[in-house]
Amino acid sequence: MTTAHWPAPFSATPLDATVTIPASKSLTNRYLVLAAIADGESRLRAPLQSRDSDLMIAALRTMGAGINEVPGSGDVPDLVVTPIPGGFSAPDAGLLIDCGLAGTVMRFVPPLAALVSGPVTFDGDPAALVRPMAPIVAALEGLRVRVEGAEDGFLPFTVHGTGTVEGGHVQVDAGGSSQFISAILLVAARFANGLHLEHIGESVPSVDHISMTVEVLRSLGVVVDDSTPKHWIVQPGPIAAFDISLEQDLSNAGPFLAAALATGGTVRIPNWPTNTTQVGDKWREILPQFGATVTLEDGVLTVTGGADILGVDISDTSELAPSTAAICALASTPSRLRGISHLRGHETDRLAALVAEINALGGHAEETEDGLIINPAPLHAGVFHSYHDHRMATAGAIIGLAVPGIEVENIGTTAKTMPGFPAMWAAMVAQTAEPSLWADNAAAVEAGA
Repeated sequence: MTTAHWPAPFSATPLDATVTIPASKSLTNRYLVLAAIADGESRLRAPLQSRDSDLMIAALRTMGAGINEVPGSGDVPDLVVTPIPGGFSAPDAGLLIDCGLAGTVMRFVPPLAALVSGPVTFDGDPAALVRPMAPIVAALEGLRVRVEGAEDGFLPFTVHGTGTVEGGHVQVDAGGSSQFISAILLVAARFANGLHLEHIGESVPSVDHISMTVEVLRSLGVVVDDSTPKHWIVQPGPIAAFDISLEQDLSNAGPFLAAALATGGTVRIPNWPTNTTQVGDKWREILPQFGATVTLEDGVLTVTGGADILGVDISDTSELAPSTAAICALASTPSRLRGISHLRGHETDRLAALVAEINALGGHAEETEDGLIINPAPLHAGVFHSYHDHRMATAGAIIGLAVPGIEVENIGTTAKTMPGFPAMWAAMVAQTAEPSLWADNAAAVEAGA
């Protein structure tokens, strides 16, 4: 990934563009894990191709799953997955899983490793070594799975699987991330006695992601009872093999939709699902609060920015928060984002990073205990740092549309979930931009792709 500064395209005219988004990372990696322990061969159609999904594929292959690309109906190949063979054992020297900076790999795969025999070590990028892992370790130890080297609650550590997990009742404090719950739920049907998972913290962030996990499990025949708050009961049983077409990533659609507000223009996203478990569907609720017009007709989501961007007061924007904060920085009235304290434990401390970068451009942002307050202020040219965080990088791109002279440091980090983002962004702007405005940025944008 390049670390050069990327001149963010500026648009002096309202956009009028149509953008197609790659597949959902959250769904791709959930289905990959489930395919690795399903009762037969599965097929993922048009899955996401990104660093996070590549890391998941590599991890599952390391543990014995067969994953092969086959031609699909479009430009993206399908994946055919053969489950991890029964009785698969790691060599005496053990296996090594590179988690990179992928939360779904570092959280979802250790419980799966407990179902193979032998030591499996998990490591990752330097920034991954400070992301919280203690709840996963505690849950595994509560299930009587030995974990070595995790006394500090961070990577690296080694899971010593025995090929089977008895299951039963286990408690976890998932206040730092919904992934701690999803990780155990995904493999729980393969536990001998199933699972009764109890969250013992106050509230769970990003509950939509847990709902996604539960619905995916149910669609594959897994019996999940979530009728009691903070409790999930999973019955033991098979996970049905499947053939699934992946939805596009609605969270990654956010920066492109935000571009409509930043320029007072219109952006359309085709193939928007009518019913979905993705948290990104909240954009249909969030963007009108900024004064945008949002419609969904014949599968096309259309967002048109108003004459002015209004400030908002919104709770639990989860992974949508960086893009939401970028819009807030362009608003004419104050904004407050609540219920996102867990973002301090993501790829970077997103709250601190957003405050630092918005303020460095002349903005007026401050942290609260559980979120951000962003007040109107004129922004100026400058460098917007990514902190190796794909959503920070795209937040900088949004601001760059409305503020000339913005440069995003390490735009290449967007390859984590959206390879080719700079080229997609360039194509969106080029659909409308005046040639003179675009020419200054074209070469640099292409280089950043």
